[in-house]
Parts: sequence; C-alpha cells; structure tokens
Amino acid sequence: MRPLSPEEQALVTRAVESAEARTSGEIVTVLAERSDGYSDVVLVGCAAIAFTAMSVFAAMPAPFLELWDRIFAQWGHVWSIGEIASMTIALGLFAFLLAWLVLTNDALRFALVPGPVRTRRVHDAAVRHFKVGAERRTHGRTGVLLYVSLREHRAEIFADEAIATRVPADVWGEAMADMLAEIRNGRIAEGFAAGVRDVGEVLAQHFPKAENDRNELPDRLIQL
Repeated sequence: MRPLSPEEQALVTRAVESAEARTSGEIVTVLAERSDGYSDVVLVGCAAIAFTAMSVFAAMPAPFLELWDRIFAQWGHVWSIGEIASMTIALGLFAFLLAWLVLTNDALRFALVPGPVRTRRVHDAAVRHFKVGAERRTHGRTGVLLYVSLREHRAEIFADEAIATRVPADVWGEAMADMLAEIRNGRIAEGFAAGVRDVGEVLAQHFPKAENDRNELPDRLIQL
C-alpha cells in the first residue's frame, strides 16, 4: 500500500473537521494495508496439500515408484515397506515446503483465504482498533470509527454506546456505500471523505454540536 500523500491526508482531516463542526460526535478514520497475515490459514493449507500428496501416493504408489526408478536408472529395484514409508514422508515434506514457498506470494495467499475468514478477520481487527481508539474515549461516548482494510477489500463502521442506542446500525449503509464507491476506483482519501460526510450528517441530527464541546479524538487519518 502506498502511503497517502500529505494532500490526501489533509483531505480526510478537513472532512472530519467539517463533519465534527456540526456535531458533538467524534469521528476516527483508520486505513490498514491488511488486517491479518493469515499464517494459520497458510499452515492449514500447506498441511492439507501435503496430506493429499501423501494420500495419493499411498493409494497409488506404483506409478510414482516406477517414475523414480526410471529417472534414477534403478530398474528391477524392489521397494521395501520402510523405503515406501520413507518416500511417503519425503513426498509430504516436499509438498508442504513447496506449498509454503508458493504461498509467500501475497496474491496467491489471499486467493487461498476464504471470503468469510477475511470478513471475520477484518471485523475483529476493526473491533480492536475501535476499543483502543474510539470506544469510551469521549465524555459522551459518541465516537465513531471508519475502518478500511485494502488487501481484504473490506470496511467496517462502529459507533460508541451512546450513538448505538439511538442510531440503528443499518443507518450507516449509505456512508459505507459512498465510501466504497470511491475506494473501488482507487480514490481512497475521497472515499473516506464521503463516508465521513455521511456519518457527520447522521451525527448532526442526533448529537448536535454543544457549546462546551471539545475535540477529544484525532482528526487525522491513521494509517497502519
């Protein structure tokens, strides 16, 4: 992920400042290149590939052993049970290591990760950032987090307790749609600005700006 330019970061900051000028709510924006490394998924995938290779060999060893004998000119060699077992283990290890090397490629790794797993990992990461950066961090518990994870193509919007009790979660659907419409076209800063604008309009209706309101959370885009 390329870091957003100072101009793009300033665009998001201005959007947050503009939205918060009409509400006592506080908006936090977070941009992550990815939400997880998925090393556990890769490990399971490699193990499954290795087990499959070993199972195929165990079920039909003759073609593999004949090919081995041809390559290494061992015609007439009689394979013992111990040699076959060793070959099975060696094949499994080779398949595991080869799969591991292949899956060091990010594109292939993310292609292996099922969509529901990516969705769950992004959700969990967004929850962690929400708890650290927005939840109960304001006097009135009026924080909102906009979280975007680029590699997974996922986004989340979370609202603090006071907002969640008055604003149904599906209200954020328009903000999410407007934000993702821009991000899909590579306009990340513009996407955040659109989402922030929509969130600000909702907050202004339910939590108008108070005279003694003060800025409690950072307006800048947090890049991970």
